[in-house]
Amino acid sequence: MSATTEILKTERAIAFVKDHFEKALSNRLNLIKVSSPIAVMENTGLNDELNGVERPVNFMVKSANGSPAVIVHSLAKWKRLRLKQLDIAPGMGVLTDMRALRPEEDYTPLHSIYVDQWDWEQSMLPEERTLSFLKATVKRIYEALKETEKLFCEAFTAFSPTLADQITFFHAEELAQRYPDLTPKQRETEITREYGSVFIIGIGAELSDGLAHDGRAPDYDDWSSENEEGSIGLNGDIIVWNHVLEDAFEISSMGIRVDPEALQRQLVLRRCPEKASYPFHQMLLRGELPQSIGGGIGQSRVCMFMLRKSHIGEVQVGIWPEGEKERLEAEGIRLL
Repeated sequence: MSATTEILKTERAIAFVKDHFEKALSNRLNLIKVSSPIAVMENTGLNDELNGVERPVNFMVKSANGSPAVIVHSLAKWKRLRLKQLDIAPGMGVLTDMRALRPEEDYTPLHSIYVDQWDWEQSMLPEERTLSFLKATVKRIYEALKETEKLFCEAFTAFSPTLADQITFFHAEELAQRYPDLTPKQRETEITREYGSVFIIGIGAELSDGLAHDGRAPDYDDWSSENEEGSIGLNGDIIVWNHVLEDAFEISSMGIRVDPEALQRQLVLRRCPEKASYPFHQMLLRGELPQSIGGGIGQSRVCMFMLRKSHIGEVQVGIWPEGEKERLEAEGIRLL
């Protein structure tokens, strides 16, 4: 097969996965496709600050008197504001194609500075701020993944389904107790190797060993509230076993969003209470934003998994270090 033919085949497969998963997700979560920004004004507090140390791409907007704007890291907070602006009823939500730049990202087979994901947000009732509601939503997302994989393997018969029949839930503290001598990433590998597909709850909160399983910004996911099972957190990650990489493979980060109490608490825990003065945070503290659940699902990650690719550059066009394409091509890996 020529290089051109192989690339075209890959592009058709990528389009198939994206089209079918987007429809399956929208149907299960009652999502409406909306437009979204690539940049937001810096002083609004709308940009996702990830772990709080990553610097966004910034620039001055001439027509706004030289005010600074930033390329988004994600749309975690913007989507919640959009729910309010569009008056989206509980049980309904929005879905958008998020395109972001994360220039401080370390290059790996799973990471590039270009990020593409389905960013979604669903309006919910205050009484739905429960772990059971979170789990039910995770199961619907996983059903959409399973449906997409089934359809993809029927259309591209060289592939066979590998996703586990169901997704299993664990709290990050459970993993810390089960694997006390392993790092959080090693714990993910071991638990996913055993169960195939898992959702790890409570990412961002300090565990019994004094460390968080992973970082989370304080102003979107609620990782500090006690849930009805007596553990901490209403958020987590969807992780599946990647048979090509023989490793745990994160597909999505998501969660029930902070209410005013959780926001104030988490800003203090992250030692950034001054952020409460941002316009977005003020709206939330005044109770002007809807209760919501939401997350991001990596488009290139899902395509990489479905197409059984070993490098994210095989399913997205990115910027790579000098000589990287040649080195990988020598190994039989062709970047787009």
